Amino acid sequence: VDVVGDTRFDRVLDIKEQAKDLPLVQAFIANKPTFVAGSSWAPDEQIFIKYFNEHADWKLIIAPHVIAESHLQQILQLLKGKKTVLYTEANEAEIADADVLIINCFGLLSSIYHYGNVAYVGGGFGVGIHNVLEAAVWGMPVIFGPNNKRFAEAQGLLASGGGFEVNNYETFAQIIEKFSSDEAYLQQSGQASNDFVQKLSGATDKVFTSIKL
Repeated sequence: VDVVGDTRFDRVLDIKEQAKDLPLVQAFIANKPTFVAGSSWAPDEQIFIKYFNEHADWKLIIAPHVIAESHLQQILQLLKGKKTVLYTEANEAEIADADVLIINCFGLLSSIYHYGNVAYVGGGFGVGIHNVLEAAVWGMPVIFGPNNKRFAEAQGLLASGGGFEVNNYETFAQIIEKFSSDEAYLQQSGQASNDFVQKLSGATDKVFTSIKL
């Protein structure tokens, strides 16, 4: 038996190479620091939206796990004093002035991570976190909730310094404030995420070599 690694690392690198250019998202970020929340659930949103309601220096992209109208309305009710646009209804003229962009369609999240400086992957306050590698492959720090113990890639990110666990609003705020005030720390954490993915890639080639393909 040969242990060759996890082909999911190769998969996210392939997905990165096929990422879509999204002019609307590029226009939205307008060279401001951008926080991307992917596959978020209500408990996640209650934490990070509370913070960004009070901090106008960040742009916020939310790609919720559930895009039903009822959930979108819950998100909109949490946002206070923010100009918010839905991706499917946006145009470049209005999106640059917006504070929050909600991705109300499927299939874009892996490409949208490219436009962020910090990522949050949802599910950690429920049944378990979603795919942290899709964010980490872009070389950014990845934040997630406490239900991550059964996910080897999350544990690896935590150990590498590219992943950050939050348990409540206070721990989330501390992490974001550190990123906001220390550019070198932000870059170092993002590099740790990138290095983690790169170091564990290559399993696919090892499998093919092993079976002589």
